[in-house]
Amino acid sequence: MEDEVDRLVAAWRRERPDLDVEPLEVLSRVSRLARHLDRARRTAFAEHGLEPWEFDVLTALRRAGEPYQLSPGQLLTQTLVTSGTMTNRIDRLAGKGLVQRLPDPGDRRGVLVRLSDAGRNRADEALAGLLDHERALLAELTPAQRKELAGLLRGLVAPFDNVP
Repeated sequence: MEDEVDRLVAAWRRERPDLDVEPLEVLSRVSRLARHLDRARRTAFAEHGLEPWEFDVLTALRRAGEPYQLSPGQLLTQTLVTSGTMTNRIDRLAGKGLVQRLPDPGDRRGVLVRLSDAGRNRADEALAGLLDHERALLAELTPAQRKELAGLLRGLVAPFDNVP
């Protein structure tokens, strides 16, 4: 089965036979898959009235476990945004009733961000919807192929995730 990357690689091999275009065979597919995944995610989140960034914050809190709260600093670490961006996001989520700001009992100047019941329900529903969309993207692969692909991709991504 031929795909767009096969055609792209063949064209580069014809036009630039002096270059080793083999990396395109993997990384162009990863890039194209990322675009398809982004579309699927946006669709899944929209079905639950969420933007991708809202899903990121809500699910970071949900994964924290009871009582589903984190400091803004912990949210920064998990979502990789600036403190100003996080402050804005917390404000917007609080305005929608999806999170609450609470005083941090361990730091008189600090706050904790807690997932509300509505936020927890929205995160749970959106995650279930996302998983349905992602299963559809992987439907052509057998369970063994999915496991193998996950391991191969882990090998590529781990060095980036483990940079101090």
